[in-house]
Amino acid sequence: TPVLDCGGFSAAGEKCAEKAAAQAVADACKGQPALVQTVEQKEKSEKPPALYDLTTLQRDANRQLGYTAQQTLDYLQALYEKKLCTYPRTDSRYLTADMEGTVPALAAAAAKICGVAVPDTVLAAQVCNSAKVTDHHAIVPTEGAGRADVEALPAGEREILRLVARELLCATGSPYRYQETAVTLSCGGNQFLAKGKAITDPGWKAYQREKVDPAKESVLPDGLTEGMTLPVTAVTIKEGKTTAPKHYTEDTLLSAMENPVRYMENRDSSLVKTIGEAGGLGTVATRADIIEKLFRSFLLEKKGNEIYLTSKARQ
Repeated sequence: TPVLDCGGFSAAGEKCAEKAAAQAVADACKGQPALVQTVEQKEKSEKPPALYDLTTLQRDANRQLGYTAQQTLDYLQALYEKKLCTYPRTDSRYLTADMEGTVPALAAAAAKICGVAVPDTVLAAQVCNSAKVTDHHAIVPTEGAGRADVEALPAGEREILRLVARELLCATGSPYRYQETAVTLSCGGNQFLAKGKAITDPGWKAYQREKVDPAKESVLPDGLTEGMTLPVTAVTIKEGKTTAPKHYTEDTLLSAMENPVRYMENRDSSLVKTIGEAGGLGTVATRADIIEKLFRSFLLEKKGNEIYLTSKARQ
């Protein structure tokens, strides 16, 4: 991909299959100024996530903390028995409508667990929907958890409790808002595109475990207008290559078990219909055990966080 350096920001041209084609574009741009053709600004937002059910909690705990699905279930079960979290084996991501009045107190408990200020505004209605609750509602910390000595908990239980608490704070937060700017440039008879993002309100993302850093976002300089001519300080070629699909982690394997039909070729087969009606492979209560049995039977093995078939499984 040919890339223009316009003194403070970069703009990328169209991808080329051959390096010679990209080099020809770069050569045509050398010593030439760039003309700003269009400048478009859009206000965008991202809605808060839903609360955790067991599978989404297991996925996040694997991705962020490296815990297996079984470890997460064990830690959550221990928290439930200590009355610090609600029932773990649930496939619902909402609370019932009659719980709406208790949500601000739950958010205050969650804030204390995470060591952050209690939110000024708790949007309780967006996490309450009785129609989307099956046997048990979503996983949230209890009010009593806000009075507990979190530091005295075993490390695994403590981290899972904080993950659950953060999800409640995120789910009841306001939208994450940002301004996206897209600029098209013309140089040497070729078109280039630059995009910038400026955060206007961090909203629910302020409570994420990994904070949004405005300094890491690509921000375009102010004052860019159509018809402007910009000096090009350098023209480079960025090389890339396609990569093979990644091996499963427990995070992505759980996701595949929830919706395996998308990996099956014959969508009209009776097996596909049976799996679809059953809601995937296993249930929220049994998926961790299914994975653990495959490891215990030496059919799967881990290399780092990635899951591989063993020679026994291939046989």
